[in-house]
Amino acid sequence: MTEQTPLLTNDATVLGLLMLTLAFVFSTSASKAPFWQKFYRYIPSVLLCYFIPAVFNSLGIISGESSGLYKVASRYLLPTSLVLLTLGIDFKGILKLGPKALIMFLAGSLGIIVGGPLALLTISAIYPEILGGVGPDEIWRGLATIAGSWIGGGANQTAMLEVFGASPTLFSQMIAVDVLVANVWMAVLLYWAAKPGKIDKIFKADASAITELQEKVEKYRASIMKLPTLADSMKIVGIGFAITGLSHLIADYVAPFIGENYPALSAYSLDSTFFWIVVVSTTGGLVLSFTKTRKLEGVGASRMGSLLLYVLVATIGMQMDLGAIFDNPVFFLIGITWMLFHIMIMLLVAFLIKAPFFYVAVGSQANVGGAASAPIVASAFNPSLAPVGVLMAVLGYAVGTYGAYICGLLMQLAHGM
Repeated sequence: MTEQTPLLTNDATVLGLLMLTLAFVFSTSASKAPFWQKFYRYIPSVLLCYFIPAVFNSLGIISGESSGLYKVASRYLLPTSLVLLTLGIDFKGILKLGPKALIMFLAGSLGIIVGGPLALLTISAIYPEILGGVGPDEIWRGLATIAGSWIGGGANQTAMLEVFGASPTLFSQMIAVDVLVANVWMAVLLYWAAKPGKIDKIFKADASAITELQEKVEKYRASIMKLPTLADSMKIVGIGFAITGLSHLIADYVAPFIGENYPALSAYSLDSTFFWIVVVSTTGGLVLSFTKTRKLEGVGASRMGSLLLYVLVATIGMQMDLGAIFDNPVFFLIGITWMLFHIMIMLLVAFLIKAPFFYVAVGSQANVGGAASAPIVASAFNPSLAPVGVLMAVLGYAVGTYGAYICGLLMQLAHGM
């Protein structure tokens, strides 16, 4: 099957379309017109920033696969966004959120680890022919790469490809499952992020610590808020991109050094360039939050960070092909079943420990989406909560390869049963 050329192939044109889409969504969501107010009461604006580019991609207007915009957004705009979002962070306030955030993150990891083999057993009982592959084409090998992506991200996914040796054809099919299922789940989280109170009421969860942190950050912002000058904006952009440049510089030296001299540390993704970019940029923002630079929050540091983050949202959306589900429906059925097990385990744990839905959403996305999308989900609850998503996503790198490796072994056992 030959790949069709998209209508728009120039990335400058595609970026213009994406930015126009974001401008349309935010201008209509801020509109006082009764139609738009009613519309956005049911459809979160973040969801549209995500799905409209997906529709463009699915219709062949643009191509997420051939475009270089996602790489630019994830490598340059994301780390800059992380710096600007963490620059005004109330670190002590986040620590006061308590152990429930960590418990929900680990519950999410557990849901991926046990959900994979359970999904394979469930679907293979209905469609036994999916177990017919031989060697590199055995389905469990491909599913193990999804486990890597859903616990730690792209670096861990590549590690699982190397460890379990899935064939290139199988791997490409699993990428489609990974992207579509993970992105649909993210869309669900973004929808419910607009109304967490309903789920918190069912769980009898106390969200007061989250509300307190949110109010404290907003109060601090209000106390230092002023009309930004050109110099202020230049400082914000300069600091953000300077630390991004530093993170790339450090990553370019540290990741290959560890890969060559300490290969055992690859189990922690410490030989991944992207891992070090995220860690250094986040650390840079945290360090600045203890200095006078924190006052840049008053002239729009986090607002600029959110802007860059929404550009990333649009480029993530354009990776999604809504029609891909019809290519290998059984593979997608496994992915959907797997995600349902992950969700059920998280909701059960949340119900037992009375965790707010915020922890469920961010804990899940810190696993499934990592540093690229956990802050997006956190900021959908409230922009001041984005740093919580950043910090939780970093945990995914620490446990991702181990968790995915265990999941791969369990799926190998399930495949042989």
